[in-house]
Amino acid sequence: MTRKYFGTDGIRGRVGIAPITPDFVLRLGYAAGKVLSRADVAPPHRDRPAVLIGKDTRLSGYMLESALEAGLSTAGVDTLLLGPMPTPAVAFLTRALRLSAGIMISASHNPFEDNGIKFFSAEGVKLPDAVESEIEAALTEPMTPPAPASLGKAERVHDAEGRYLEFCKQTFPKERSLRGVKLVVDCAHGSNYRVGPRVFQELGAEVVAIGDRPNGTNINAGFGATSPQTLAKAVVEHQADFGIAFDGDGDRLAMADHDGRLFDGDQLLYAIVKHRHATGVLRGGVVGTLMTNFALEQRLREMKIGFERAKVGDRYVLELLVEKGWECGGENSGHLLCLDRHSTGDAIISALQVLAALVATGQTLGDLTRDLTLFPQKLVNVKLARAFDVQAPLVREAIAAAEASLAGRGRVLLRPSGTEPVLRVMVEGEDGARVSRLADDIAAAVRAADQAAAA
Repeated sequence: MTRKYFGTDGIRGRVGIAPITPDFVLRLGYAAGKVLSRADVAPPHRDRPAVLIGKDTRLSGYMLESALEAGLSTAGVDTLLLGPMPTPAVAFLTRALRLSAGIMISASHNPFEDNGIKFFSAEGVKLPDAVESEIEAALTEPMTPPAPASLGKAERVHDAEGRYLEFCKQTFPKERSLRGVKLVVDCAHGSNYRVGPRVFQELGAEVVAIGDRPNGTNINAGFGATSPQTLAKAVVEHQADFGIAFDGDGDRLAMADHDGRLFDGDQLLYAIVKHRHATGVLRGGVVGTLMTNFALEQRLREMKIGFERAKVGDRYVLELLVEKGWECGGENSGHLLCLDRHSTGDAIISALQVLAALVATGQTLGDLTRDLTLFPQKLVNVKLARAFDVQAPLVREAIAAAEASLAGRGRVLLRPSGTEPVLRVMVEGEDGARVSRLADDIAAAVRAADQAAAA
């Protein structure tokens, strides 16, 4: 069935506007509880089905948490409440506590006015499209509470942070240490604001924490992986060796070298893969997405490492990794997966894998990734008020002109966002000035076609 509410990363939108309203989230909790507690979806490990709920630091998380809890209780499902914790912690703890499912309340890198709901299976992975479609179908069913004695109950999980912290630390090689390494850790005023700095400190690093003072409305505001220049500046000011930036819910990573040079997800994925390949522990190939820089694909093939592209979204990277039996993949946005370490993308664990390579080789990020020269890539987000036809004549003409100009030495990609009301226009090629001009030309054509359709 066509999904009305679920995008590439759960359900997301502006708080107070459908579907991010208390009444909808109440019904969503009920529908999800009914579907996710079925034995064919989640094998029963307890006498009663139970679901874990975490959230980031947005003020609206309190409201949505209460609505979800009420809906799940009405479905006869118990809830375990984490409070502010990163998305990957929800995935880990859902699996560790042998629960029916996990739910994260977050809009990830979006501004605080937005919020959303992400679901994890009992195995700690994003739900497949088919199960999300079942939840959507269940939203149309009436809410019928069980007998009062069968209503779900709620309780707090008090040792969650310590359990997740130890889980992260054990993914770093036991023979290595971060002693003598100075790090700036930017928490985006988000859900990693406590546990993030602690992990690196307990592994021996000297940590300068920034973006670690959430107030409910400052998540992602000028800090974190979506504002990496803040990290770059802080690394230089504090004379740190490296910088690490998370997004609001802790599944997206950006890093900086000692000189403030920034590294995106493609470069960080390459650093991990290159070191594993050199030490003989890389299993299989690498999965990227339609947005992965073509230079990474070329370099991996030169190294005789397989490479495949998935649809945009870390859930699709995961699905292809599992299908191929491979371990490493990710997106240039900084969602990285190392399936031998965690079942989902985790910014802390990804950073530890990069740091393990840097400590082992004694290199800077620039040194380690010197043999990967990314193609210039321009991404333009065009805001749209309605569904848009990318086959509109104006747009087709602009795309054809761009592809003719690139002459087979680049790529053009138009993709509607699964999390925001925008169309993403990406152009990639060898000449940065040409790439930028072509992307702007296509974006202008999209805006003109959108306005013409509205007239």
